[in-house]
Amino acid sequence: MSLTQPAPAPASAHRATAFWRRWPIAVGLLAAALAFLAGGDRDTVITALFVALACYLAAAALDRRWVAWAAVPIVSVAVTAGQFLDIDPWFVIGGASVVLIVVGLLRRAPQPALSAQSLAMLGYGGAAVLGLAFSPVVGAVLASLALIAHAVWDVLHYRKNAVVPRSLAEFCMFFDVPLGVAVIVLVLAGA
Repeated sequence: MSLTQPAPAPASAHRATAFWRRWPIAVGLLAAALAFLAGGDRDTVITALFVALACYLAAAALDRRWVAWAAVPIVSVAVTAGQFLDIDPWFVIGGASVVLIVVGLLRRAPQPALSAQSLAMLGYGGAAVLGLAFSPVVGAVLASLALIAHAVWDVLHYRKNAVVPRSLAEFCMFFDVPLGVAVIVLVLAGA
């Protein structure tokens, strides 16, 4: 009886497998490009940051990692509905965040995660909203820097494999930085 090893997979199969393992990068870059093309301004950046923060907070409040991905379309629809009612996106998401924190407390969600995500909402979100107090150029730069800083939050969650799925953290990294940098370049070039 002879022992034979299976033939190695062709290089094209390895490339395809590697691509599918990194789909969040491709989707994050595509979403950043679309967000930039759709607005590329201070309000776009603030809204994008608040959506990301709400997704993390929802996952922590409900103690279900998959909820972060589910929150993306839900929060996006809520923001769109708010715009039809002439309500700023940060008020819609801010209100939803308060509800999520209360739900998390009532459900006895793990306090370290809920506290960290609540503080992130206040910190990153506060820095972004502060951008509204300045001129559109300065405000866009400040909001973009907050969005870029959120990528550090994404990296921490990716490395710890905590609160949100790694795929969402990876998506966010490749959404936050390109969008933030692109908006900074755009507003400074036009200033």
